[in-house]
Amino acid sequence: MLKDITIGQYFPGETIIHKLDPRVKIILTFVFIISLFFINKFYPYIFIFIFVLVTTKLSKVPFKYIFKGIKPLMFIIIITFLINMFMTKGEILWEIGPLDVTKEGLTQAVFMALRLIFLIMGTTLLTLTTSPISLTDGIEKLLSPLKKIGVPAHELAMMMTIALRFIPTLLEETDKIMKAQMARGADFESGNILKRAKSLVPLLVPLFVNAFRRADELAMAMEARCYRGGEHRTRLNEIKLKRRDFVALIIMTIFFGGIISTKYF
Repeated sequence: MLKDITIGQYFPGETIIHKLDPRVKIILTFVFIISLFFINKFYPYIFIFIFVLVTTKLSKVPFKYIFKGIKPLMFIIIITFLINMFMTKGEILWEIGPLDVTKEGLTQAVFMALRLIFLIMGTTLLTLTTSPISLTDGIEKLLSPLKKIGVPAHELAMMMTIALRFIPTLLEETDKIMKAQMARGADFESGNILKRAKSLVPLLVPLFVNAFRRADELAMAMEARCYRGGEHRTRLNEIKLKRRDFVALIIMTIFFGGIISTKYF
């Protein structure tokens, strides 16, 4: 299951989606997320699904990368679905013991499940088609106006990107440690919740030790290269908005504007 987590991974490519300005992709991802919470009918999700499929096809990212990212979070999606289905009051459809399934609850549960699924797909597409360096530059450029009020834009962008970058690395180390502990007789699957939680101690201790060691090595490497943050820092490749970026912004603004407008019309 750990290998199914795709957020933070980058899939190299030379497609039009990869070449889009990272600022444009970040803005469109936020607009995409916002539009999901404006949908209160079922048919707009059809257009959202088509948008995800077309974007994935244009980026030439294998569909399995997009869909397998949902698998590790399926438990959260199911729990969210059940909570909304049983806890929302309204017209009763079925009675399951002391719990009632209402029409409004079932509708709300489906909406929340679809929102979570498309939310995962959208954010996964962003990280799969944007390199960590481009993502850092894009976030820093978007936050740069906040420097006037003392917000450390470069440092925030660097921290977020390093966090995303090391998600796959930590997952890989977790998998290695888990296999090593299982070879020594550790059992992570049997027993009740409390026993499983206790069995994670031999996994978490070396994982945290390795994480702190990696952080220390990264800090030393950055200091050895005279890294001093964003002040007077130059870049090999300056990001600039091109014609395709403006075209993508216009088309997607119209598309997401139409999706949001379905709530009111």
